[in-house]
Amino acid sequence: MLKLNLKVMLVSLSLMTASAFAADKVEVIVDVQKPGAVINKDVYGQFAEHLGSGIYGGIWVGPDSKIPNTKGWRNDVVGALKKLQVPLVRWPGGCFADEYHWRDGIGTRANRPVKVNTNWGGVEENNAVGTHEFFDLVELLGADAYVNGNLGTGTSQEMAEWLEYMTGEGKSTLAELRRKNGRDKPFKISYFAIGNEAWGCGGNMTPQFYSSLYNQYASFLKTPKDNTPIFIAAGGNDDDTSWSDTLTKNVREKWNMKFDAVSFHYYTIPTGEWKVKGAALGFPEAQWISTLDKTLRMDTLIKNNVAVMDKNDPEKKIAFDVDEWGTWYDVEAGTNTGFLYQQNSLRDAIVAALNFNIFHAHADRVRMTNIAQMVNVLQAMILTDKDKMILTPTYHAFDMYKPFQNATSLPTTINNNPKYTLGSTSIPEVSASAARAKDGKLYVALVNTNPKQEVEVALNLGAEKVSSAKGRVLTSELMDAHNTFEKPEVIKPAAFSAQAKGGKLSIKLPAKSVIVVAVE
Repeated sequence: MLKLNLKVMLVSLSLMTASAFAADKVEVIVDVQKPGAVINKDVYGQFAEHLGSGIYGGIWVGPDSKIPNTKGWRNDVVGALKKLQVPLVRWPGGCFADEYHWRDGIGTRANRPVKVNTNWGGVEENNAVGTHEFFDLVELLGADAYVNGNLGTGTSQEMAEWLEYMTGEGKSTLAELRRKNGRDKPFKISYFAIGNEAWGCGGNMTPQFYSSLYNQYASFLKTPKDNTPIFIAAGGNDDDTSWSDTLTKNVREKWNMKFDAVSFHYYTIPTGEWKVKGAALGFPEAQWISTLDKTLRMDTLIKNNVAVMDKNDPEKKIAFDVDEWGTWYDVEAGTNTGFLYQQNSLRDAIVAALNFNIFHAHADRVRMTNIAQMVNVLQAMILTDKDKMILTPTYHAFDMYKPFQNATSLPTTINNNPKYTLGSTSIPEVSASAARAKDGKLYVALVNTNPKQEVEVALNLGAEKVSSAKGRVLTSELMDAHNTFEKPEVIKPAAFSAQAKGGKLSIKLPAKSVIVVAVE
């Protein structure tokens, strides 16, 4: 009898211990029975501005270059971006857009006027890349086009004529001019923005003044019905919700004008100070956690703006599009400060993944974003040096998250999420997102923000049984692990798999890692 009771006690103790362990383990719960909004592919959009070597040299070398190219665009860079399945490219700016006059960028390249890029480095802009060249690029990539119109130094007539030039179908003078310049069929425009950063470099306007200008300009922007872009109003940045509020209250949608989205800009700066932002490499752990802490603010910033928009637009007709985001560090030593060239490390990949997970959670409003920028500028996918090219950790993060393009988001919650703490700063250790992709598979993305400790995550899909998870992991020993032209593959994704036991799946996240897996 005593032996039997002892055995019962031991079994009970074992069950209690297992239960306690399960309660302490980080649990990621995915509600597969309640699909959410579709994660628009354009959430993974890119940004190419006339800034430093972001275009010239970085991706455009001209048709006469010894560097292999197609229509002037570098074959190596285009090939890498095609593998990334870039869905959308924003052009020509940024601040550059509000000083760009489209007629300067058409016709014979040798005859185009040379201007000065007053925003970025004071260098000569020869307008070699204009409307036709940009559409060559997006068509080579198989991407959609996002064109940013000039509200700052342009006129409503100039903007309306550019749209007619790009989309006109008949025999109008502008449509015929496009044909004379080598393009018979109209260009396809997916998005068109009326100005950029009207609160700053786009004109230092108030939201009330800009709203009136939007109403005026949009009244004259007319396109064929089957080639009408999504029209975007230039919104706010950082903590300012007044732009989202004012625009959704005061912009009118009547007659032929449209209002489809409000833009938003937010950059992650380690120090929070524009004058001394922090280094891209060789940073202390204090700037690792401060960077991640500041990038996680994106969730609150979106929530605050969406709350305002929900009052004025309860049917959610108007999107909230974060068309500039990413890390911004001190420029690399020895480079032009106006070119915004910075290295890219594992920290940047973690930042990208954290933002992806946030965007997925707000897929009903956030329908398009553009990381800044695509090549050689800020948080770039690719860095080039003459004929050399390297892929950055951020590139690899985008590559790993490809299955989430146009996937159906699934509600995801995290229980028992520990805090990663350093000094007075504390952030959640685990970030997660899940979706049902177009291939029918369930994909889960996990991030461990702690640079020193691994964490084990129990994946809970409710009644759904799990056998395994297969995908890739991105991590490294160093917080600032990065690729160089001498060593281009220091950091890249590795294969990852985990097997379930009894239908339950646990995944060990290495320190400072990103994992994306398909769950079987």
